[in-house]
Amino acid sequence: MFVGLSMAEICSSYPTSGGLYYWSAKLAGPSWAPFASWITGWFNVIGQWAVTTSVDFSLAQLIQVMILLGSGGKNGGGYEASKYVVMAMHGGILFSHAILNSLPISLLSFLGQFAAAWNVLGVFLLMILIPTVATERASAKFVFTNFNTDNGDGIHNKVYIFVLGLLMSQYTLTGYDASALMTEETKNADVNGPKGIISAIGISLLAGWCYLLGITFAVTDIPHLLDSDNDAGGYAIAQIFYDAFKSRYGSGTGAIVCLGIIAVAVYFCGMSSLTSNSRMAYAFSRDGAMPFSQFWHKVNRHEVPINAVWASSLIAFCMALTSLGSLVAFQAMTSIATIGLYIAYALPSLFRVTLARNSFVPGPFNLGRYGVIVGWIAVLWVATISVLFSLPVAYPITDQTLNYTPVAVGGLLILVVSSWIFSARHWFKGPITNIDSSSNEDVYHYVILDS
Repeated sequence: MFVGLSMAEICSSYPTSGGLYYWSAKLAGPSWAPFASWITGWFNVIGQWAVTTSVDFSLAQLIQVMILLGSGGKNGGGYEASKYVVMAMHGGILFSHAILNSLPISLLSFLGQFAAAWNVLGVFLLMILIPTVATERASAKFVFTNFNTDNGDGIHNKVYIFVLGLLMSQYTLTGYDASALMTEETKNADVNGPKGIISAIGISLLAGWCYLLGITFAVTDIPHLLDSDNDAGGYAIAQIFYDAFKSRYGSGTGAIVCLGIIAVAVYFCGMSSLTSNSRMAYAFSRDGAMPFSQFWHKVNRHEVPINAVWASSLIAFCMALTSLGSLVAFQAMTSIATIGLYIAYALPSLFRVTLARNSFVPGPFNLGRYGVIVGWIAVLWVATISVLFSLPVAYPITDQTLNYTPVAVGGLLILVVSSWIFSARHWFKGPITNIDSSSNEDVYHYVILDS
């Protein structure tokens, strides 16, 4: 929430679809602007590609589990899709998302509102239904105090387990920069953009915590849920649902329906991820920062960056291809979705509290005298999680248990900085300010849509 508050204050001052990298340029000052926007922009756009990849690939895996349970489960001769079939599902999901994101923004806005309602209603339905259906329920002591110290991963320290547990919530609470990336297609963006950031986090905090609370009361046998030989093939949340309905009704059909509710929510999440992703790619290419920028920043008659939509979908598909060779490699790459994005989130705040501390001009939404304090907390938090999420997640450490997050994020940092030193510093001048010219296609301009 502190990260979001700091971002919201900056968004109110600079409501443009360039979002984070544009903010960094404005806050870092003329001397540092090109480098600040370059590093922020690349961490942001690559992090968003990784998010789109991981969300849609996760949905493909969930659909595979639903098919497995629907055909009898692993112990009942159910169909287990191969990794190639899962990849094909992933491609199909991305294709459908690209089609939806090619529609006019008014239709996309309607789908977004429907998705928000589906998420909230679905969460409250499941948080009540699952523990109610379950014939065995955990005690409040188990829910609020138990740590899975006998986890088979060689990690028995409760503090360490708690720290590693932060990763999933941190991964889930990403993407709220979409409100900033969509500001040029938003009315009263200097107010509604910040509101979008804060409300996205607040609703996720409340609904997500309630959902996890309800589901955890249905957990009684952790080793069974994580066992790869259970009916769901080790997919824990599906096994919780399956056990609850099977024990009460003798059939797991209800579990598949509940998983369907989640699948629809994840589907809309992937759709929104591609929306945000394509807008960032469009804005970054509009300022000439990406290869073939002329191609990426084209818009269709509905003012949709159509090329950026389809290219981002293709890149997300290619990033998932690593899973065919090694899930370890895939997980390392998608770790950029969390650490990479949060580094991009924190950089504007860092410049806000350092280089622009005395020159920052707040917009309608501002934190007043607390802006600098909130900014520093946001920066320090991101620095902390960047270290925590680089720690080993299993012992003993082998090539299959090593946490490759430092390698992935460090490799990205080296590539971005190297490309700046050897090439971009000679030609990239940072975000181009508002210019409008009807006689020259190469001049970029901002299109403000009343939608």
